[in-house]
Amino acid sequence: MKDIYKSDELAIPEGVKVDIKSRQITVEGPRGTLFKNLRHLNIEITVVGDKIRFVVHHGLRKHVACIRTVRSLVNNMIVGVTKGFQYKLRYVYAHFPINCIINDEGNAVEIRNFLGQKVVFHVKMLEGVTVEASKNQKDEITLTGNSLENVSQSAADIQQSCLVKNKDIRKFLDGIYVSERNVMESE
Repeated sequence: MKDIYKSDELAIPEGVKVDIKSRQITVEGPRGTLFKNLRHLNIEITVVGDKIRFVVHHGLRKHVACIRTVRSLVNNMIVGVTKGFQYKLRYVYAHFPINCIINDEGNAVEIRNFLGQKVVFHVKMLEGVTVEASKNQKDEITLTGNSLENVSQSAADIQQSCLVKNKDIRKFLDGIYVSERNVMESE
């Protein structure tokens, strides 16, 4: 059954500028600028005063579900340019200590001695993501950035690079795992 009209709204906080032109959204805030292209979705997005309105006309169930998805994406962009996102990853090992080397710019990680292997795993961070070793916790790295998608994908890339192959994964639990996800408070 089609819904004739469905809509949702999202408030724009102070200090954030949202620009929407033909479903291409640019969000500017104190931490920087984020851009998202939503041209593939048939949804009407307009700025009305200090709110963003998302509207679907004559939408089926999946089409109407896009409203909440797009609203969440834009909200994550707003949170990113005002506060930022932080992921913490911990090294887990039973015998061979995993050695992570972060390059000087903080945009790439080298993983050595995983399960005693000689292979070096190189993981590059996505755009806008910085990685650093935790100062107060041993065997922990911290990923920070404005884009939630880039920070979480970089954390997933690090975790996926340390997969145990040809062994029983119930017994060999070594790897680098996400231990914490936070919204950073603005400094």
